Amino acid sequence: MTDKHPVFPKLFEPLDLGFTQLKNRSLMGSMHTGLEESKNGFERMAAFFAERARGGVGLIVTGGVAPNREGWVGPFSIKLTSSREASKHKKITKAVHDEGGKICMQILHAGRYGYHPLCVAPSAIKAPINRFKPRALSNIGIKRTINNFVRCARLAKEAGYDGVEIMGSEGYLINEFIAKKTNKRTDQWGGSYENRMRFPLEIIRQVRAEVGANFILIYRLSMLDLVDEGSSWEEIIQLAKEVEAAGATIINTGIGWHEARIPTIATMVPRAGFAWVTKKLKGEVSIPLITTNRINMPEVAEKVLQDGCADMISMARPFLADPYIIAKAKEDKSESINTCIACNQACLDHIFKQKTACCLVNPKACHETLYKANESNKSQKVAVVGGGPAGLSAAVSAAELGHQVVLFEAKSDIGGQFNLARKIPGKEEFNETIRYYKNQIKELGVELRLNTSVSAEMLNDQGFDHSIIATGVVPRKVNIKGIDRPEVIPYDELLRGEKTTGDKVAIIGAGGIGFDVAEFLLNEASNPQTVNQFAKEWGIDQDFSVPGGIVAPEPHKSHKELYLLQRRDSKIGAGLGKTTGWIHRASLKKAGVQMMKGIKYLEINDEGIKIEYQGTELTLEVDNVIVCAGQESVNILYKDCERRNLPVTLIGGALLASEVDAKRAIEEGLKAAYAI
Repeated sequence: MTDKHPVFPKLFEPLDLGFTQLKNRSLMGSMHTGLEESKNGFERMAAFFAERARGGVGLIVTGGVAPNREGWVGPFSIKLTSSREASKHKKITKAVHDEGGKICMQILHAGRYGYHPLCVAPSAIKAPINRFKPRALSNIGIKRTINNFVRCARLAKEAGYDGVEIMGSEGYLINEFIAKKTNKRTDQWGGSYENRMRFPLEIIRQVRAEVGANFILIYRLSMLDLVDEGSSWEEIIQLAKEVEAAGATIINTGIGWHEARIPTIATMVPRAGFAWVTKKLKGEVSIPLITTNRINMPEVAEKVLQDGCADMISMARPFLADPYIIAKAKEDKSESINTCIACNQACLDHIFKQKTACCLVNPKACHETLYKANESNKSQKVAVVGGGPAGLSAAVSAAELGHQVVLFEAKSDIGGQFNLARKIPGKEEFNETIRYYKNQIKELGVELRLNTSVSAEMLNDQGFDHSIIATGVVPRKVNIKGIDRPEVIPYDELLRGEKTTGDKVAIIGAGGIGFDVAEFLLNEASNPQTVNQFAKEWGIDQDFSVPGGIVAPEPHKSHKELYLLQRRDSKIGAGLGKTTGWIHRASLKKAGVQMMKGIKYLEINDEGIKIEYQGTELTLEVDNVIVCAGQESVNILYKDCERRNLPVTLIGGALLASEVDAKRAIEEGLKAAYAI
């Protein structure tokens, strides 16, 4: 009998599956990374998964692999249909097993979400997020597809995987058969619920018969569709029981279809915001249940397990942010975890742009083979000027590489623009990133000099071998008559609490900062949302009285009257994140924010702000005007260093201020350190 972990006893309790045992209750959930289709992708995936196995995760699930061409996520995406393809996967399984880990391969048929002309579905109904209309599968096509799932599972076993996860949620093919919304068939595969759930049950039964008893079979069950005509709770219980009887080892939780208009993994979702869904199913089946979504720290995972919500915790993006999250938890070093902030900017946004996934707070993620330290390089004395995201990344990365690093910051604390971002309701996770960097500075012996202004002469006199300049940005000034009036407030002064506003406010600039300022003003007196408040605001039916689990939302009401103004005539918020922009627009729209584009600013005066809008002059009678019109680089020090011919690198906002981009800044800091 093993001793319980003193801090996380449930998380580190082994999970006995009968024929095998998982060493703890953590699962690295499935993520498509783009490596699946990249050059040298299998070598890179092997390194990626091996590092997570080395970090102590209990079980890994790969990104989705199609069982046939029709099931592709996109043209020529990864599939497993032959022994020749299976042999490539052996690099992954060997690498994971060599590190003492276990890994399952997810079998995913994209159905009507397949972004290609070969896509199929139970019925020929086009998805609202896809331009391709699917072909309805024939009876023969359905049986062939089931056989393809079985073949894929057999080949996964041949490739050395410890099991498979059958993807039955998120609106993909299997989920489409289950829901009335997408299954309009009148044959034995449609109509009654017994007929609609026949497809997944036949897959599970036949896969189990093919792979034998000693092989992990996870079924990803959609427990909350968040779409009209989705599954009822009674149907979900019925399917779960049938899935268990058909031979599944574990049931994993799926939340929301991709077309659902409710956020499920973005940063404004409360931590463990959907664990209650899995808890509702506890006791209905006897096999282990996995819960998921916005569980990003071991403390959160432990509480979910202690509360009896699930038997195992799935964390996907947290393993992008820190491959050693479990190992650090085991050593009781949560403060050293590089926490996932659920921004989606480098993971999901990259995938939807057909780019390799990465991580805003950990640019090495999915790029492990590309960052190799040159051990022949001698340790150098390195100055990093600026304690914002770029400078912090550079300082910590250089120290990890063995350099002697001094970090200079003109203000009294590190963080830079992150100190503003963390004031935005729903972006409290940025606190974790600052905590992580503070811990790393201490652990790695970086000398931190706060309240210190730096000159080129000083860098030269103190004998630095190399300087990295990350002096950041300042708000850009705009040329509007009356811009210097006292009721006009730069965004940074507002967010730092130096100035406050009245009830009627116009915001100049509808980029990311403009949206953030609007959220700040609407919710400035609020604490972070609870799970119940979030569900109420977005219309999630926690009683599950309606199939699909959605009801009319009850948005938060603010006494503020806001105008979000944009000079360009393009779509408001066009530069926001590809997978999260719609959330921010929907949030402001529900709150009654008036968003206006194609604005010409004429004057700020006693009455408010005078503009020209759609060919008409009008005055918005507001108490204050907040300026969010972009930023300007602060790079005077860099130019002085260049004039003195000092070895210097310019990064972050000081290099490019057109958009404050933490993802780019942190990556540039990492690259600058490796380039020394």
